[in-house]
Amino acid sequence: MRVLELFSGLGGWRFALGDRGRVVAAYDVSEPANATYVLNHGDQPHPRELAAVSAETLAAHGADTWLLSPPCQPFCRMGNREGLADARCRAFRHLMEVLQEAPPERLVLENVLGFLGSDAHQLLTERLRAQGLMWLDLEACPSSYGLPNQRPRAYVVASRQPLVPRPLPQREPQPLAAFLDAVEDPSLYLRPEVFARHRHGLDVVEAQNRRSTCFIGGYGRRYVGSGSFLRTPQGVRRFSPAEVARLLGLPGDLRFPEGLSLEARYRLLGNGLSQPVAAWALAHLA
Repeated sequence: MRVLELFSGLGGWRFALGDRGRVVAAYDVSEPANATYVLNHGDQPHPRELAAVSAETLAAHGADTWLLSPPCQPFCRMGNREGLADARCRAFRHLMEVLQEAPPERLVLENVLGFLGSDAHQLLTERLRAQGLMWLDLEACPSSYGLPNQRPRAYVVASRQPLVPRPLPQREPQPLAAFLDAVEDPSLYLRPEVFARHRHGLDVVEAQNRRSTCFIGGYGRRYVGSGSFLRTPQGVRRFSPAEVARLLGLPGDLRFPEGLSLEARYRLLGNGLSQPVAAWALAHLA
């Protein structure tokens, strides 16, 4: 597969792709995301707003596959649920026009479960049908792969070839202890007064537990509904970026640019992909 990685972030699709193909071009407007992408993959994404990239420009890359994770805020339960009316869908709406002019042979889209049944999902499937592509609407969670993290996601897998649903494994999640740093960062601990203020809304877990909630991009700034917090004998702390990365199944040698803020690291991870589930979605194209 010759892949266009759209909304590329830190390159989660590229990690999941493995030897199934190669990324011929990536696009993202985020400077921290693109700097992280270069550091881990060696290639520079195009720092352009996709809504302004023509069909001719995208087609010139010679890709036959699109992998994309458009912004989820228009569809998530904590968002405004405005769907296509949300300004953050502008690039997605443009890509649906490109899909009419220069369709790929294959496509895999990842988003929150609320994407399924939305007006954006309806528009996508209309475009796929018009171009003669078949598709599957899939749902999966990394907990099926033994990761102690609840991150249910929707995938739309499309191809000109017939598609057959692949079963998910049903592995018991491991204890969180297997994903924790050997040496803790003391700055991640919540001050007692902060914990007291938010304690009733926090999802607090311990090392022996086998679950954690979905970490979102706002984990570094928000408390309630942003992800789990870890209780230790020393108190309650955030999970570190390295721990969140392990819970996403990202490579152990994942690197961030020197000086990238903690909040920016959480934002990139919160917008990232669960690797085993993304690889499972890609396997439908084999």
